[in-house]
Amino acid sequence: MRRLVYYIATTLDGFIAGPDGGDPTGPNGFWPIPEDYVQHLVTEYPETLPVQARQALSVTAQGTHFDTVLEGRRSYEIGLAAGIPDAYPHLRHLVFSRTLTESPAPAVELVAGDPVATVRELKQQDGKDIWLLGGAELAGSLYAEIDTLILKAGPLTIGNGTPLFSHGAAFDPRTWALADHTVLKSGAVFLTYTRVNS
Repeated sequence: MRRLVYYIATTLDGFIAGPDGGDPTGPNGFWPIPEDYVQHLVTEYPETLPVQARQALSVTAQGTHFDTVLEGRRSYEIGLAAGIPDAYPHLRHLVFSRTLTESPAPAVELVAGDPVATVRELKQQDGKDIWLLGGAELAGSLYAEIDTLILKAGPLTIGNGTPLFSHGAAFDPRTWALADHTVLKSGAVFLTYTRVNS
């Protein structure tokens, strides 16, 4: 069965974006992007690089982890505002929204229905794992469905911002087992956890 993997960059204090929810890696972002961080993404997770980064870095590898990406409307609109209607044309791209009525890109699938039901259906299909890109609201609604966490922990704190899961997520303590880790010289740590209990 396919797994739902929340693969996300986080600060040491547990935030995935600033208080405005904007792209922390964008032109006005705060996220450090050292060379070894980029190289690790290119080598280990090439499918998670958006199309413009793949082109700039001459990345053509399809990747081995994911063939599907799930994104909430607010996260999707960050790329849309930058003129990128489909940041992941090399993946099946689902955007969850009850307000968008027409997809700005032919290959981007809009889903107005229940994210949990959609994910359960996707898990039954053949393919690679399913990448939960974010944002926090979608992650919060899918909290109970997440099988694996891959946290790209950057060596920084920001004090306040958008948390890993929205405050609307249910209080539901879960235990995770550390399955893998990679420590980069620049200070970033990639932590892979698998769910122990349900």
